[in-house]
Amino acid sequence: MSHQHIFEGGFCTVCGQTQKNCLVAENSTSCCDTCQHDEHSHEAQGEIVKLFMPAIVSLLLLLLGLCFDQLMQPDWFKGVIRFIWYLLAYWPVGLPVIRDAVKNIAKGNVFSEFFLMGIATVGAFVLGEYPEGVAVMLFYTIGENFQSLAVRKAKANIKSLLDQRPDEATLLVGNTPKVIKAREVEIDDVILLKPGEKLALDGELLSDTASFNTAALTGESKPDTKTQGEVVLAGMINLETVAQVKVTAAYEDSKLSKILDLVQHATTQKAPTELFISKFAKIYTPIVVFLAIGIVALPALIVADYSFDEWLYRGLVFLVISCPCALVISIPLGYFGGIGAASRHGILVKGSHFLDVLADTKQVVMDKTGTLTEGVFEVQDVQLQEGVEEAVLLKLVDALESNSSHPAATAIHRYTGNSGLQITMEQVEEIAGHGLKGMVDGQELLVGNFKLLDRFGIRYDMDPSSIVHTTIAISLNGAYQGYITIADKIREQAQEAVKRIQDLGVNTTMLSGDKRTVVSDVARQLGIEDAYGDLLPDDKVQKLSEIKERYGQVAFVGDGVNDAPVVALSDVGLAMGGLGSDATIETADVVIQDDNPVKIPMAIRIGRKTKQLVWQNITLAFGVKVVVLVLGAGGLANMWEAVFADVGVALLAILNAVRIQRMDF
Repeated sequence: MSHQHIFEGGFCTVCGQTQKNCLVAENSTSCCDTCQHDEHSHEAQGEIVKLFMPAIVSLLLLLLGLCFDQLMQPDWFKGVIRFIWYLLAYWPVGLPVIRDAVKNIAKGNVFSEFFLMGIATVGAFVLGEYPEGVAVMLFYTIGENFQSLAVRKAKANIKSLLDQRPDEATLLVGNTPKVIKAREVEIDDVILLKPGEKLALDGELLSDTASFNTAALTGESKPDTKTQGEVVLAGMINLETVAQVKVTAAYEDSKLSKILDLVQHATTQKAPTELFISKFAKIYTPIVVFLAIGIVALPALIVADYSFDEWLYRGLVFLVISCPCALVISIPLGYFGGIGAASRHGILVKGSHFLDVLADTKQVVMDKTGTLTEGVFEVQDVQLQEGVEEAVLLKLVDALESNSSHPAATAIHRYTGNSGLQITMEQVEEIAGHGLKGMVDGQELLVGNFKLLDRFGIRYDMDPSSIVHTTIAISLNGAYQGYITIADKIREQAQEAVKRIQDLGVNTTMLSGDKRTVVSDVARQLGIEDAYGDLLPDDKVQKLSEIKERYGQVAFVGDGVNDAPVVALSDVGLAMGGLGSDATIETADVVIQDDNPVKIPMAIRIGRKTKQLVWQNITLAFGVKVVVLVLGAGGLANMWEAVFADVGVALLAILNAVRIQRMDF
């Protein structure tokens, strides 16, 4: 038996085992103990055969009946026997539809697609058009089956995420490994992760180093090397060495669990197009039923040689043509496919509505730090007033900055190192957009931008605008002490991301609280048209309002937490690094899991392609139906043309909708 397994980084992408462990004997039925790929394949094939079996039986009986009708036409195949034969052909595909129609009527939903198909095919039998009645229901059932397969494929991306949560974990009890259910592992327990195994829970790496495949979380197969103390997440696959992990979250609270919940709920958030079609179908269906009745009854008043059978046939054809299957099926499927395609690339979209907004976006507004830059600052220079002792002052600054989560605080701490000094801090206050103020060892210390010093009337003898890098000004007891410069590194993919956004015909703007000289320098390097620095949170909101008035639909890209007011004002908020923050997942409308800015234009392309496919289906369905409806009402289209207008168009729309899952973005 041949096993089509692919190995990346030394592990099997199907079962997660190392290549050595995944090798099989010639007579083996599976590649390793944990991989049942072939068995699952057979099960899936069995389900497909079971799904299509009623249609296969019906088709065989229909074809045999047509052969007897057209070729042999024996006397014994007429009358009651012919009726019974075609009734048997109708039964496997017609009974489930009739049953669903009755159930819907019992619930008060009379005018459903099942009702249309039921009365149309029963009417065909009443008229003696047995083959056409069977054909209509047969092809309708085949269309429904293809819909089921398409939905199953669209869900495959989400299910593949579910598969990344192992049910078991190896718990270390002392030095003894014990395999238990992952749900039974508690916070602070230590678990053992062998090469090729998937991590079941979020935790902190206790081993010195370990490399992981994070494709399930980020869509990227490039190995990610973690060091001791770093966060590792459920779904990551250990590649090389045995690793120990200290659990930091329960199984159901893992980052992957929250991501899965987000994506699954996203499919219930409907886009305006979906909502319109749902409402339209509820109005449209009863209208066409009454029009069909009119086609049958009204000609009796105006046509001299009126034939009830002829006009009943036209009415039945009209009903079959008018069934809104193509719209009701393919449009939600198109959006579902778009969400699935995005999640496969590590982009989490919280609802199909946001795919529409991304498609119509005219302007992308981006934060600088952590979005276009790595958010990892390094101290570049320390310039202090004459007589100021650098080591002592920097320890005080570091102590005050320890109250801030800003990347600059981390950079200063790395620069100063651990002092070991006992420093007393009191009355610490963070002034939004300015910096920190506090009493450190009884002395008033100000650390922030030069606006902070201006605010407190601190005089200084230099021009801040002459400094290119981000500047941290320092004042002690009302006297200017000097400044520290720090710099951030532009992300490797940022320039490519900006170019791709602009190639889509979308304008780019950068808003930042960082100093204007830094923002302008980064914008120049990346080719961003408009850039604004020295912005307080309120300034960002005002600037974004101006941009919306000018361009219309606006997407904002930031960290999803610090820029919450701007995210709320934008039409769609994209957050970078969803794996790093629960708050990011909660705040943003779209989460880019791996911090890669190239995913921004990718999200826009997915939104545009999804909307394009949806409108292609709407145009196709309405165009064909209107033409055939007119022909059917005029007696120029028979039941076979009606089948194409209904089921054929539905199948074409479904096939068109699922294309997005195979596209490269």
